[in-house]
Amino acid sequence: MRITVGADIVSIHRFQEFVHDINHPALKKIFTRDELDYCFSKGAVEPHLAARFAGKEAIIKALYSRDIQDVWYIDIEILNKRNGVPVARLKKDMYKNLKLEISLAHCEDKATAFVIILGDD
Repeated sequence: MRITVGADIVSIHRFQEFVHDINHPALKKIFTRDELDYCFSKGAVEPHLAARFAGKEAIIKALYSRDIQDVWYIDIEILNKRNGVPVARLKKDMYKNLKLEISLAHCEDKATAFVIILGDD
């Protein structure tokens, strides 16, 4: 079993321009409809967008460590269990054997993510 890790941190203010338009073309290139619905259901949209973006970046970094370079933002979905714990999945069937564990966090001005990917390539 191979383990790879990825981490990322982003400024929340980068997402401020998108908080009034769930259908913004840039958001549709990065986030799934379910991710957008979740983020826009929150009082403060931008920290949730930023955390998911950081999560996707962290996943891509961990995948690059495995020489997997054909996964794009929209191929990754980060949702939450009922208890609030984030869950990440790759939407490409060829990578269903990989198990993703993710942690997201945000404060006043930054969002961060840490990812561990387990599985055989």
